[in-house]
Amino acid sequence: MRLTIACPDALRYDANQLAMVLGYGPDDAETYGGLNWQDAERNLYACASLTVSDTFTTTAQSGLQRPSWDIDNIIDMAGANRAQAALVFSLTPVTAMPDKLTACVGDDALATLAAMGLTHVVVDE
Repeated sequence: MRLTIACPDALRYDANQLAMVLGYGPDDAETYGGLNWQDAERNLYACASLTVSDTFTTTAQSGLQRPSWDIDNIIDMAGANRAQAALVFSLTPVTAMPDKLTACVGDDALATLAAMGLTHVVVDE
């Protein structure tokens, strides 16, 4: 299934920590980079869309464990746990929220982002 995730600016650091826990390595720390989406109130979001297994949502909501590749403890597990606590999953698009990491299932990432109430913007960082 395809999962599209809207990450508000305030949660980017923590969400990138969670991305490393759930992902494959340190490169996942760049999952939520540019703030190229905004909601009607002009809150900025970094977004990602990826194909995940059917068990991903269960794993993402279960107790987090430091991955075996993180032998140097680069992941901030407290940050990953904060992101997990802010995580909202939905099988259909729901409105993105500036205090939540909103993850919605949908085959078309751009249509899902639009249904989440987000529009693309160009932001100089």
